[in-house]
This record gives sequence, structure tokens and C-alpha cells, in this order.
Amino acid sequence: MTERGRRDRVASTPAARGMTVVRGYTLVELLMSVVIASMLMLGLSGVASQAIQTHDMVREKNRLTDQARFAMQQMVRTVSHSRLLLLPQNDRPASNWLENVREETVPPTPPTDDSTKYTAVLAVTLPASIDLDTDGFPDADNDRDGRIDEDPPADNTFDNATGIFQIDDGGDGKVDEFSGCCRWDDEEDFGITDEDGINGIDDDGDGRVDEDPGSDVNGDGCHGICGVDDDGDGLVDEGSGNSNDDEDDQTDEDWYDPLVFYLNGDTLMQRTPVPWETSGDGLVSGLDFIAEPIADNVTRFRVERVAGADQLVDLTLELTSPLSGETVSLHTRVRVGGAL
Repeated sequence: MTERGRRDRVASTPAARGMTVVRGYTLVELLMSVVIASMLMLGLSGVASQAIQTHDMVREKNRLTDQARFAMQQMVRTVSHSRLLLLPQNDRPASNWLENVREETVPPTPPTDDSTKYTAVLAVTLPASIDLDTDGFPDADNDRDGRIDEDPPADNTFDNATGIFQIDDGGDGKVDEFSGCCRWDDEEDFGITDEDGINGIDDDGDGRVDEDPGSDVNGDGCHGICGVDDDGDGLVDEGSGNSNDDEDDQTDEDWYDPLVFYLNGDTLMQRTPVPWETSGDGLVSGLDFIAEPIADNVTRFRVERVAGADQLVDLTLELTSPLSGETVSLHTRVRVGGAL
């Protein structure tokens, strides 16, 4: 090529004409870019997924904690404002299981004693602060005379069942046994009825005191307490019938209204007696109540009547998330009537 030709060729290139040269990506570079971008996206998605999972776990634990606290507060508030602990019972040495310790797990723990199923239950008499029908009288004051639980029948809870209706009172895994013959057996102890009046004495020698009174609650054959002006009217032992426990000439008109906490599967239930008819029998009695869940995913519920203490109760409640396996466990001790 001549010298002039070379000069013409150089002069015709984009650089010689003052133009910017744009160089494209090669295929290899494009592939590498795609790979790097994919790796970055995978890393970011993993971080985002972990963050979401952590957030969900925290939220689930908070939900469990809120439920456990609410349920525990319900039980503590009820016990501390009640006058009488109904369940657990005092331990009966004659049995080979502890009636004063009631513990239930989900899944259930097989019994290692003669009971057929471990069931946990807490029952107290209805606090005077509850007035669901807003009539100005406590719902526990069944006869509306200004006094509470002062004249129960032989069937203390007035529900036509041994112990508390549909509840395992004795801790043997059985419910309402002997109800056909012995509905006055308030502690479900093999059909024995009215054998331990309210007098501070272990009348039947079973290691427990005052757990199964008859319609004459102190068993002294008098209206109220023999030789005492029970109702403050200046008269002593007036009225008819020895089951007139408050000397008001009425009998068996103010029963124990049990407020009960128990497990239904993995749900902790609160059963509250109501002063209106719900059972369909046309009467207001111990069969009238409402039951509502207060905590789910319960895996352990334990109630202990502390031996040797004056109605002192230990409570343990454990909830476990079915999603994460996260567990929340609360424990407290409360005295019956401690807030009164």
C-alpha cells in the first residue's frame, strides 16, 4: 500500500475523526456478571428469609407469653379473691397417688400408680366480686341474703353429681363416679357421703379435714352452731330442721359455686357458674355455667395444694408453639383469699 493510501486509511478511523469508541461486553463477561448477580440475590434472599423467620419466632413467643400471662393472671386473681379451695383436695394417705398434686401434660403422661389418667384441675368457690347479672348481689349469694356459701345442701355444689359435675375431683382419672347412687359424695371417695362435717376435725380418719359435710354442715344436729346466735337476731338455734345452717328458717339454699380451671386437650378452660339457667332443666343450680378457653397450645398444667399450708396453691403453666417448638413456662404461688 502506498504512503498516501495508508494516510487515508488512518484518517478514516473513528479515532482519527474525533469519535468516541464504545467497546461492548464479551459473552464471558456477561455470563460472569449474571453469576455474580445471582449469588448476591441468593445471599440477600437468605438474609431476608432469616429475618422474616426470626420475626415470626419472636412474634410467636410474644403471643405465647401473652396467653400464658393472661391465663395465670386469671387463676391468681380468682384464687386470691375466693374464700375456699375446692380442688386439689388434701392428700388421702390411703391412696397411692397424690390428691393434692394435680399435673397433666400434652401428650399425656401414662400413670405409674392406680389412677387411670392424670388430670390437672383448679377449683375454688366463686369470688364475691363477680356479679354477671348486675343485680347488685354477688352471683355466689344464691339466696340474695347478703351472705355467701352459708347454707349448702348435702350435695355441696348442687349439681346432682359426686364432687363437681364433669370434673375428676379425686385425681384417679374418673369423673362423677357413683353419681347414680351417691351424689352427696363431695370428694368422690368410693361413694361414702357426708362423713366429714365442717368442724375442724378429721371425722372419717382419712387424713383430710372438713371435705365432705352433709346438709347439717357441722354435723352437730342444731340449726347453725349449737348454742350460738348465728344470724345475730338475738335468738339461738331457732328454725326448723337441722339443715338450716344459718338460722334463717330456710334450708340448703346457698350452695358452693365452683369456678374451675381444667384442660380440654391442649386448651386451658375457665368454667364460670352463672346465675341464670343454661342446662335446659328449668332450674338455676350448679349445672349452670359457661366455659371458655383462656390459653391454647398448653403442654403442661400443674396445680399443687401445698401440704401443711393454709390454702396455699402452687401453679405451673407451660405453653409450646406448634410452629417453632418455643416454650414459655410460668410458675407462681398464691394464697386462697389472700386479696380479701
